Amino acid sequence: MSVGHQDGSPPPSSSPCSSRALISNYYPIGHDLKHPDDRYRLEHDRNSFESQGVLSPLLPGSPHATALRSNSIEMQDSGISSLENEREAQRINRKMDLYLLPLLSLLYLFNGLDRGNIGNAQTQGFTHDIGALPDDLNLAVSLLFVTFVLFQVPSAAVGQWLGPSTWLPIMMVPSPLQVPLLYVYRQGLTTRSALLGPHNHDSAALITTRLLIGVFEAGFYPTCIVYLGSFYSRFDLATRIGLFYGQYAIASAFSGALSYAIFQVSHAWLKPWQLLFLIEGVLTCVLGAVAWLWLPTGPRGAWFLSHSERQFVVDRVGGVEPNAAKYSSLTRRDLVETLRDWKLWFVLVFNICASVPVTAFSVFLPLVVQAVCGAVGLYLFASSSDRHRERGWHIVGALVVALGGLVGVVGSVSNAAKYASLCVFLFGSYVPPPLTVAWLSGNTPTAGKRALVVGANGLGNLAGAIGSQLYRAEYAPGYKLPLVVTLGFVGVALTGYVAYRYTLWAVNARRAAIRKSKSAEQIEAERVDSVRHADRKWVFVYDL
Repeated sequence: MSVGHQDGSPPPSSSPCSSRALISNYYPIGHDLKHPDDRYRLEHDRNSFESQGVLSPLLPGSPHATALRSNSIEMQDSGISSLENEREAQRINRKMDLYLLPLLSLLYLFNGLDRGNIGNAQTQGFTHDIGALPDDLNLAVSLLFVTFVLFQVPSAAVGQWLGPSTWLPIMMVPSPLQVPLLYVYRQGLTTRSALLGPHNHDSAALITTRLLIGVFEAGFYPTCIVYLGSFYSRFDLATRIGLFYGQYAIASAFSGALSYAIFQVSHAWLKPWQLLFLIEGVLTCVLGAVAWLWLPTGPRGAWFLSHSERQFVVDRVGGVEPNAAKYSSLTRRDLVETLRDWKLWFVLVFNICASVPVTAFSVFLPLVVQAVCGAVGLYLFASSSDRHRERGWHIVGALVVALGGLVGVVGSVSNAAKYASLCVFLFGSYVPPPLTVAWLSGNTPTAGKRALVVGANGLGNLAGAIGSQLYRAEYAPGYKLPLVVTLGFVGVALTGYVAYRYTLWAVNARRAAIRKSKSAEQIEAERVDSVRHADRKWVFVYDL
């Protein structure tokens, strides 16, 4: 949505300063208060901006201060209750939660089943039946991360190009294709074994299938994040990402229970692992078809919202970027700016370090305990982060909890103490990745660049490859060395996130100093021109 008059010209500098600007990251100049939750967000954002030193130019008697006072008087005269406004905003959010989150969570759950079900299939003689060696299974699992990581950004770009509501269902299709591929390969292997002997092994089909799964499923998570970001404001997003990402915590437990149930079914023509792949594949395809019909293209096409509700969502999200309509598609500049985005590559290293410890619990705890501890901790931290409109200290706090849990594991003697310490560790270990992506998303105002930034953040999945090499059987049963190394990763991540938050604070302070020397007209010109892009503008204020 363009800023200013209908003819596209910028509003005069004497126009009232609105919460549309305040709920965005841009220094607020010009707009009219007209959205249902404006007064509530005005107060909260004003406090946030003042605490960061952003509103330092609003000195008594200045045009900016006069404009802000005018808005306060206007809102008081309107007779609108801030409590009622917030209730209305929450009502619309709950409506979107009801119609979007359950299906997206199910899609994410089933999308990840075929990445994890290979271990369950192995218990039913999977590698033997397809002519592969047991070591080939570990190789295939590791190689999946190669394509899964490499195709994060390209897949996210395709999602931005086609639209998430189209690309998400398409990414659900490849899952069942592994069944016919492996079956046909097995038939060929039977013929070849008759000619060359039964001890001739080949893992080509297994590795090919896993590589293809990584290619097709790489962009699912970043595309979902961008899709959710088109409906929710930036400080409503972390809670939703937490609920969504929580499916990762329960996926292993669900996969194990589903596999056990399927393995109890006998079939004359299909082996248990084939039946597992087939049933999970069919369920995944059914969900993909439902998503194709159910998911709206965006807020404007949200069939479950009224016209006024759709307009509210569009205005609330579109108000983040002064030239939102101009930057809604993927451009070459988005790619260049993403590659030059220092804050992305800065935090990515520490995101990888923070993600490595999540692999530790797989060695020790039952799957249900993992799911409960991880999901509960994630939801509490994410909801608190949204409520207090803050990211950095919440991530640091979660890492402190995880660090304390790991110290307890290393230093404890009794199994009960180790078990309790691992539960504490899990409570904090799931928090950094989703809060980091919410942080990056909120600090990237243009939709095209946001898709690439969130996709590039998917490189954090490299932590899975690192973790799988740490907790090897040779270190059993105490796993002392892997746990000490994991402690080191958490310590590096903790230090890095503190440094990252301080760096953003310093950039905000430097930009505030620049704004002090500028006139209202110069500030507004910086907001709407395209000389500097998105968050590179000195009127842009980073969330901390």
